[in-house]
Amino acid sequence: MRPLILTVDDSPVMRQLLRITLSGVGYDVRTACDGQDALATLGEAKPDLIITDLNMPNMDGFAFIKAVRAYPGVSRKPIFILSTEDDADKQAHAADIGATGWIVKPFVADSLIRLANRLAPIR
Repeated sequence: MRPLILTVDDSPVMRQLLRITLSGVGYDVRTACDGQDALATLGEAKPDLIITDLNMPNMDGFAFIKAVRAYPGVSRKPIFILSTEDDADKQAHAADIGATGWIVKPFVADSLIRLANRLAPIR
């Protein structure tokens, strides 16, 4: 079974770009348009890696990370924020609430793939 990566972003273009990049190297990719949509996805699938935007409607990345860290079955999975923001205070807050790391948009496809291969290797 291929590792599952959940990507959460309110931009349809970004969701599609992440899907193409990650599925092109063998990952199963699920997408969600915001934190609430992503939480509903967790009921049916347990991702090996989560990549989430920070600024989204309905539930932002910070609230989503807090919810995931309390969600059975995925609470210890790696979560990366993918954001246009590069604020050190926000990055520190993200780490404090359980984010594994931070990636600044626009992302470099090879770097994202290496990260995915390290955290959710394809067997």
